[in-house]
Amino acid sequence: MKRRSFINRSVLAGTALGISPSMFGKSTMGTAYKFNLKYAPHLGMFKHLAGEDPIDQLNFMADQGFTAFEDNGMKSRPLELQEKMASTMAKRGIEMGVFVAHEIYWKEPNLASGDKEKRSEFLSQIASSVEVAKRVNAKWMTVVPGHVDLRQNMGYQTAHVIESLNRASEILEPHGLVMVLEPLNFRNHPGLFLSESPQAFEICKAVDSPSCKILFDIYHQQIQEGNLIPNIEACWDEIAYFQIGDNPGRNEPTSGEINYKNVFKFIHNKGFDGILGMEHGNSKEGASGEQAVIQAYKASDDFL
Repeated sequence: MKRRSFINRSVLAGTALGISPSMFGKSTMGTAYKFNLKYAPHLGMFKHLAGEDPIDQLNFMADQGFTAFEDNGMKSRPLELQEKMASTMAKRGIEMGVFVAHEIYWKEPNLASGDKEKRSEFLSQIASSVEVAKRVNAKWMTVVPGHVDLRQNMGYQTAHVIESLNRASEILEPHGLVMVLEPLNFRNHPGLFLSESPQAFEICKAVDSPSCKILFDIYHQQIQEGNLIPNIEACWDEIAYFQIGDNPGRNEPTSGEINYKNVFKFIHNKGFDGILGMEHGNSKEGASGEQAVIQAYKASDDFL
């Protein structure tokens, strides 16, 4: 889609919805909103306002003032699209966030089992992710250690996971890349090995590598353990990446119970200069719902 057509469509869509053109960003007013933190949308979040094309969506994100982007499925996208998206991000000043580095075992143990074949599979997938990271200018990739092994004591499982992550760190360190371990809550993902931030902290300390850090997903940890700001403080040395989602609903900030303005203020005051992935849905459908997401981030980012 040509930029002129995209702008005209956006304005007409906004008019039809009763949205003033001034509510949009650079594409209509020439000035993108300046956020205090690097919030990263994903594809599909603004498809009604920007259209289905991934490049149009990236340009729309930049027009609104977003300076980061994440894409769990980047590794599976066609090579040509990866390159085109990387070029667009570079031109628009968008920093690439996480993509998922490997196959996640949701229902059976892999890393926790100590199985050498599954460890080899995992390490091969980490190695292949290096090339993807280079292609799309990414630094971080998501790792989920998989399901628990109910036939083994947790201590043995932890040792197996640490050994696999040590080996993966050896692959990533020469390239300056970082795998970020994501604890996931018991309600949405029952039976997974990694569920709490103190557990992730313990593992990262044991691996002791700049290439093995924590992805602190605020939505998951609100459900799993609560006490968000004290737990972020306790894990701070090992956190490299955040993800966002309000609870209940896993939608944008202001749609649930989490006081995101205070959480964002704390993260900002700690000097965090990394990415906060917007890994959530939209609480309202359509273009008006997408505009509501943008406004929710502006409101939650207004903490200075």
